[in-house]
Amino acid sequence: MKIAVVGTGYVGLVTGTCFAETGVSVTCIDKDTKKVTQLSEGSIPIYEPGLESLIRTNIGKKRLFFTSDAGEGIKDSEVVFIAVGTPAGEDGSADLQHVINAARDIGRTMTSYMVIVTKSTVPVGTSEKVRKAIREELEKRKMKIDFDIASNPEFLKEGAAVEDFLRPERIVIGVDNEKTKKIMSRLYYSFVLNNHPIFFMNIASAEITKYAANAMLATRISFINEIANLCDILGADINEVRKGIGSDSRIGNKFLYPGTGYGGSCFPKDVKAIIKTADDHGYELNVIKAVEKANEYQKNVIFRKMMQFFKNDLRGKIFAIWGLSFKPKTDDIRESASIYLIERLLKEGAEIRVYDPAAMEETKKKLGNSITYFSDPYDAVQGVNALILMTEWPEFRLPDFYKMERIMKEKIIFDGRNIYDPGMLNNIGFIYFGIGRRQTF
Repeated sequence: MKIAVVGTGYVGLVTGTCFAETGVSVTCIDKDTKKVTQLSEGSIPIYEPGLESLIRTNIGKKRLFFTSDAGEGIKDSEVVFIAVGTPAGEDGSADLQHVINAARDIGRTMTSYMVIVTKSTVPVGTSEKVRKAIREELEKRKMKIDFDIASNPEFLKEGAAVEDFLRPERIVIGVDNEKTKKIMSRLYYSFVLNNHPIFFMNIASAEITKYAANAMLATRISFINEIANLCDILGADINEVRKGIGSDSRIGNKFLYPGTGYGGSCFPKDVKAIIKTADDHGYELNVIKAVEKANEYQKNVIFRKMMQFFKNDLRGKIFAIWGLSFKPKTDDIRESASIYLIERLLKEGAEIRVYDPAAMEETKKKLGNSITYFSDPYDAVQGVNALILMTEWPEFRLPDFYKMERIMKEKIIFDGRNIYDPGMLNNIGFIYFGIGRRQTF
């Protein structure tokens, strides 16, 4: 089977590579010729565990190809995925210009029947806009070529995307006819053999499923963050509360970890997009609007604790920050709570030293030389007034606190992910601030 993937961003690259791993012949298409050359050589511009080796393997087995020529890329393909970015517009709506442009490129170059599948996260009704754009381009060419449309939203977690694609909890596919369903069933046949569930539904249902899933996960995050803030006020420990409620099978313990708010490329924009979609149709999503409001508040939780402890004066203070990416195992700093905090601290006149295993190059593109970068976490904490832990990379879980106690100017830790033991740190002599946990002085 031959397919094409338009867009070699995070979703497109993982989608194309993982389909190639199942034996499908895949051509990935991108207008960026430098990126295409880089990918054709087996090198990738993003950090995603396991992806680069899979790309090299499937290039070597001649199952994975890259091109900037849309016509050549989709030639003889049975299925073409659109996997381009849908950033949030100024009004919160999903910006569909890249999706529609991809559809027009397909319409300008297709020569035979194919199924065009929207993989990008898009609001309800986008598939019909894709259909319309393709038809318009075919009419300009005076060509009558049959095609069908489908929706196949992605459910990939950054840092575990390869595993998520190859061993999915579920596959959601929106179709509007039996022929399309059969073609998509054949493409995903190997997943069925391995007992991964496929849910076929109408296209509108598939389009909204992705938004609903991310809105629910964001809701759980904002909920537990609000309970953690209440624990701070009441002297309770959120870790104990989390265990107590998470043991209820109706609730479960996933996405019940308090922190500095959700970030990344998906949750913030998808929450905004589903709110805007509802608003456009005259309906107000009160719960989800509250989720977004709570998250905006939570992004300042560590900053407020720091301002309170240092009596609203951070001028001349030196802080080390461990973790820049919005989550571990990625170099993605989009909507990162760490970047947000750094920008606030800089405005208050603080000096910032940072370390992250993967995201420092991306941070340099955004913050430049306004902060100091270190290749060793202990060098970053030398002589600082406090350490702020913002991303729970595995290497941060068990640092040498006795070494840190000797080299830090002040023994203060702000733990934005609640990964440290307050009692143990207190015994060593540290002042500890977590989120929803009793502070130690």
